[in-house]
Amino acid sequence: MPTQLLDQRTPVERAILVGAPSGGERPEVIREHLAELGRLTDTAGGLVVGSLVQRLQSPSPRLYLGKGKADELAELVEALGADLVIFDEELSPAQGKNLETLLGVRVMDRAELILDIFATRARTSESRLQVELAQLEYLLPRLRRMWSHLSRIRGGIGLRGPGETQLETDRRLIGTRIADLRKKLRAVAQARATQRKHREGAFRAALVGYTNAGKSSLLATLSGTSQFIEDRLFATLDSSTRSVDLGDGFEALVTDTVGFIRKLPHHLVASFRSTLEEAREADVLLHVIDASHPEAEAHRRVVMGVLEELALHERPQILVFNKIDLLSSDDLLALRHRAQALEPLPTVFASAQRAETLAGLRDALKARARGGLTDVRVRLPLADGRTLASLYDGAEVLEQTQEGAIVTVLAKAPEALIGRLRGVPGVVVESGS
Repeated sequence: MPTQLLDQRTPVERAILVGAPSGGERPEVIREHLAELGRLTDTAGGLVVGSLVQRLQSPSPRLYLGKGKADELAELVEALGADLVIFDEELSPAQGKNLETLLGVRVMDRAELILDIFATRARTSESRLQVELAQLEYLLPRLRRMWSHLSRIRGGIGLRGPGETQLETDRRLIGTRIADLRKKLRAVAQARATQRKHREGAFRAALVGYTNAGKSSLLATLSGTSQFIEDRLFATLDSSTRSVDLGDGFEALVTDTVGFIRKLPHHLVASFRSTLEEAREADVLLHVIDASHPEAEAHRRVVMGVLEELALHERPQILVFNKIDLLSSDDLLALRHRAQALEPLPTVFASAQRAETLAGLRDALKARARGGLTDVRVRLPLADGRTLASLYDGAEVLEQTQEGAIVTVLAKAPEALIGRLRGVPGVVVESGS
């Protein structure tokens, strides 16, 4: 008898996308939002087979959609053989349950889809903890819907009780796990704070921006190191820090952070706060924008909104319009004119694919690093080579003179380094040149 090989690959889910905005959004904006939802679905491994749109004054409490449109969606599911429906808007637990009952297939919203993508993309133990916490907080109010087998129980005093008891047990178990995850993430946050303390005195920058704006590619080109890069949304979730040579003796520690997106689930924002602390501690934020994207300005506003939610919107920023290699000369010229109308922020135009275009970004970082330095005069014993070396490593030395056994150094140094020097026995630090 010939050997039969079993195909154990996960079957591709056939998905229908639903957009039902309740505001006065333009048709092209709705199309772009559904296109982005399609890219999210592709990233999650699904296949988009159809879409449906309805403009709403306000969502229906029962089905989100109007009854007629919901029936039309049921017919579309059957006609296209779909086994998954994804809404671009957030559904309440009741709406999700009612829709699944009507459609006979699994229903999820944008937030759940993003959580699923994060779960598959998390690589480090920290990001796995963060994603699990966000998923459980999302799941907790939706447990009854997840217990689909309970819907098959019809009445019966002796039948309903065990299911309800199990539901409460699950709630308690999830609550306990959430508390445990929060405790572990607090420990991770403390460890990160310790790591940042060791980097005090170094000039630090953090890359922020809409997902797939090219942050990881920029970091790889700037630092000359390899990064995981893929042309998909949320290709990487784990923050990484690289040293970048800025020239003239300056260097920066640049950290890549998780990308933002429209309607980023609040649970995710809260869970990733410890990772985003890297941005909070940075001397400057590099706000990366995909210059070639038709919704670039909308993406910029989304990122500014998330930064405001994280109380990071007042941090010093440099706008980095990336992917200019994909623009024509006329489009690039128009972009430069539009950028002038933005808030008065330093702006650079670059392409991670062309290293020569990053000179302006290095210069902007170097200017920011130099601007954060203080003029100091440091006197120290000639024999204290360790302190002298720390000055050359962490400051811009302007002049060094020697009188007998005493060395005098004029330098521009960061405040953190100046503070440490003041605590070294035998070292005298004076402000000014």
